[in-house]
Amino acid sequence: MIDFEKLKQIILNNNSFLLTTHVNPDADAIGSEIAFYQLLKKLNKKIVIYNPSQTPYNLEFLDTEKTIKKFSPEIDSNICNDVDVLIALDFNKLDRIVSMKDAFNSSSKIKICIDHHQDSENFVDELFIGLDYSATAEIIYDFIKKTRIVELDFSLANPIYAAIMTDTGSFRFERTTPALHRIIAELLEKRVDPGEVYDKIYDQSKFSKIKLLGKTLNSLMLTANNQIGYMILTQNDFSEVDGIESDTDGFVNLSLSIENVRLGILFIELKSGFKVSFRSKGNLPVNKLAAEFGGGGHINASGARFHDSKLDEFFPIILNKAQEYINKYQ
Repeated sequence: MIDFEKLKQIILNNNSFLLTTHVNPDADAIGSEIAFYQLLKKLNKKIVIYNPSQTPYNLEFLDTEKTIKKFSPEIDSNICNDVDVLIALDFNKLDRIVSMKDAFNSSSKIKICIDHHQDSENFVDELFIGLDYSATAEIIYDFIKKTRIVELDFSLANPIYAAIMTDTGSFRFERTTPALHRIIAELLEKRVDPGEVYDKIYDQSKFSKIKLLGKTLNSLMLTANNQIGYMILTQNDFSEVDGIESDTDGFVNLSLSIENVRLGILFIELKSGFKVSFRSKGNLPVNKLAAEFGGGGHINASGARFHDSKLDEFFPIILNKAQEYINKYQ
């Protein structure tokens, strides 16, 4: 049970806040930041938002006031000491903020984490973790409703809806419950337009993303038992279509649409190192698989990032380990 009263007192007893989220933010990350920004704004607090990555173009509509800034280690190194409280949203491992890691960790200010992922690290003063929530933004909704710290309105409902909608796979993943649908009903009552939100996130892709999707699907392979589908994107693939890393959001899920496939993997070569996204069906715990390589996430959706490592060297190791999990969790 999250101690919402403690969170409320931290907010009420301090005046300035820095919000941040993980590298390559998704809609839950950005939506949670904007919702919390609006919450703090209603309380007349001073707020800044700094992220290690640029906001993906399809999520910019959530940041109506253009408040989110990209962190620069050369320019913004002192920003984490210029506020009373640092709030980590939608991540629970320090490495997930890459370029901001040192500035965040070295700050002497109050640090809190609000998140819904498993296997959290102890890098903050207060953890507000809810593993049963569908999204970090749902925690923010629950906090608002249970403490009545502010009134729920459109400025809060819209980013919360976008976050929950995406993190539940448009309301089809395991944590889509009757209670969650009742939350969504209330958000819609605050004038959220579900068609508009979906259109802006999923149906306004740049041409480069669609071209990159073609390259991703062209690389699709199945293992010998057809239970693992994997795809590979190289830096050359990105260069050829002028694509960016955030374009790949959701690509890994496509392999799970193939019959008999229980585990989908997307390998993405980065300018320095590479990252791997895992998706699974049923009781196959890809969060444990990702943890074997220093990553983490949810039981059916996880990932890991490899710094200064070559994809060619780790590819067979990761694939073999994935097969072990297929064999273990029948």
